[in-house]
Amino acid sequence: MRAVVTRVKNASVVIDGATVASIEKGFLVLLGVAPGDTAADAEKLADRVCGCRVFEDEAGKMNLNLAQAGGSLLVVSQFTLYADLKSRRPGFTTAARPEVAEPLYEQFKAFCRARGFTVACGEFGADMQVISQNDGPVTLLFQTEKA
Repeated sequence: MRAVVTRVKNASVVIDGATVASIEKGFLVLLGVAPGDTAADAEKLADRVCGCRVFEDEAGKMNLNLAQAGGSLLVVSQFTLYADLKSRRPGFTTAARPEVAEPLYEQFKAFCRARGFTVACGEFGADMQVISQNDGPVTLLFQTEKA
């Protein structure tokens, strides 16, 4: 699994002109799933994202995690994180098919909720406009692939 995580002041998802999800301070998580990913990968990724210490403490140092900062998550499915960029037209054969990806996307969100977080989300497979006000900016790439 791959997640591009951006620390945001606010973020939202719009579908067909209507805002379907929004958060204030927290993480915008763009989540991609590979064919071999498992529930264990989703849990590992949720633990790493939710525990990441990139919010400033009283001394101005990135030392607080999402819970300590009082943040939420906005999770958006993003199969393009597994794009094959060998040519000018990306291929997506290295991304999991929807019947594999959607349950793992749902499990990732459930693991985050189980850690006590508010989790807003886009709609799997929908054409979405994602709006965010980056904070920092701080953007990180998480991967569960075995090196």
